[in-house]
Amino acid sequence: MLSDSNFNISPLAWKAAKKQAKVILKDRAAMRGMISYSDLARQITAFSFAPHDPRFFHFLGEVSSDEDDKGRGLLTVIVVHKDGDMQPGPGFFDLAESRGRDVSDILKCWVEELHAVHAVWS
Repeated sequence: MLSDSNFNISPLAWKAAKKQAKVILKDRAAMRGMISYSDLARQITAFSFAPHDPRFFHFLGEVSSDEDDKGRGLLTVIVVHKDGDMQPGPGFFDLAESRGRDVSDILKCWVEELHAVHAVWS
């Protein structure tokens, strides 16, 4: 398993970025909204990364796992592609499956998780 130390980012900066992301995502979920990968990446200032950076995908997995461990669902379900299908990327569904979600119908999985997260924060 990768950890933040694999990315040459200080543990303090990694923790601060996760805190920033959780605030941004919880605020957006409270409005029953979504956010694009690029918009989220741009709003995190503790350190910078591009929306297609492998560190970002690992980071999002940690954010979701933290929230799911607290019984609040996979918070990054609201992070979606800016264009095209406007859904989470394949990494989200890999994480969802590893966390016990049924991903045999990814649209159904996404909608159910989206509704659950919105219900927690709105």
